[in-house]
Order: sequence, then structure tokens, then C-alpha cells
Amino acid sequence: MSRIRPVAFLLGALGLLGRGAAAEPPRPMVIAEAKLPAGFPAPGPVGTVVVKDYPAYRAARTRAGGGDGGMFMRLFRHIERNDVTMTAPVEMTMPEDEGAADRPGTAMAFLYASPAIGAPGPDPADADVVVEDVAALTVASVGIRGGYGPATFTRGERQVRDWLRDHPEWQAAGPPRAMAYNSPFVPGMLKYAEVQIPVEPRPRAPAAPAKP
Repeated sequence: MSRIRPVAFLLGALGLLGRGAAAEPPRPMVIAEAKLPAGFPAPGPVGTVVVKDYPAYRAARTRAGGGDGGMFMRLFRHIERNDVTMTAPVEMTMPEDEGAADRPGTAMAFLYASPAIGAPGPDPADADVVVEDVAALTVASVGIRGGYGPATFTRGERQVRDWLRDHPEWQAAGPPRAMAYNSPFVPGMLKYAEVQIPVEPRPRAPAAPAKP
């Protein structure tokens, strides 16, 4: 029995065992390669959709062009030039169309550790990188495991959209995004990410007037 427990713990952390009857989903095992931005919520469970609140934050963003690698390197050169510490996750905006071939990357952003770092506006050395202030938001989020490819992110997005259909008290309030926590040095089966859709409470229908 003592030999089985460590294996069961690892599989559970990776989201490969059933959820059981636990009141709250377990925290995922995430290989931490960088710190979260200030005030960010912890990574959410694998395979279970949760609602998460994010504080306002500052991000350096670039649009698609030259593939995901091109976006990553533009942002990496930006933080290197400006002595900005790398954080995790990296944010990738996903197209609204679930069948789009360029999932997940219509845009990519590196998140600053604090909104007090730097200033918003285009990078003077590269106009394709723009520093933006992002307002606080609420998202429906699911943790996913696997390589950072279209199939993985599409699977996660479908889970979130299915959850929204089952929870009509929430409605989508923006395009989906992927939050990628790991670098290419982490094997695909151990990579962790979240797929999220910004949400807001659905307005309640006005009550019917009372009959006389």
C-alpha cells in the first residue's frame, strides 16, 4: 500500500484520477517556472470549470505575425530591453471561431509583475509591442493538461462553453483566452494551462406585473 500511495497522489495531481466525492476539486500540480503577477488567483483544477476573479494588471501585448514563436520572441526582447521580470502565465487571445486554424494565438501578452512597473503605450524600440492596462475581470476557467496545440486549447474551450450553457446565470463578456504556465522545456504531458472566457452575470428578466 505504501508504494501505491505516491503514484496515486501523482496521478491525482495530474488530473488523471476521478474526482471522487470531494467538496472542492484538488489543486493541480503545476511546474512553477516564474511567479504569478501580484494578486493573481492560483491555478485552477484540471477538468473542472470554476469562476475566478482577476485584479487589474499591466501587460505587454503583440498581435499574430510569424507564428507563436515570433510573438514570443518579440515579447521576450521587450522585457529584456526594459529589465522586466518574466512572470507566468503567458496570455494568448483565442479567436471566437472554434474552428479557426490559428488557435490559440491571435495575440500574446507577457504580464508585468505589478501595474506599477513601466508605463502604457507602444514600445519605442518595437511598435508591434504595446503595453496595456487591463481592467479587473471575472472569468469561467478550466485547467487543462497537454501540449500547447490547437487540440488541447479547443478541448478546454468546449468545456467552458458547455459549462456556460449549463449555467445561464453567467454570460460571455469577451473572447476566450489561454493562460499558459509552462515553457517549451516542460514535457507536453506535464504542461499546464487554463482556458478562460470572460463572464458577467446575466441580467435578470423583469418580473411580470401582478395581475389585478
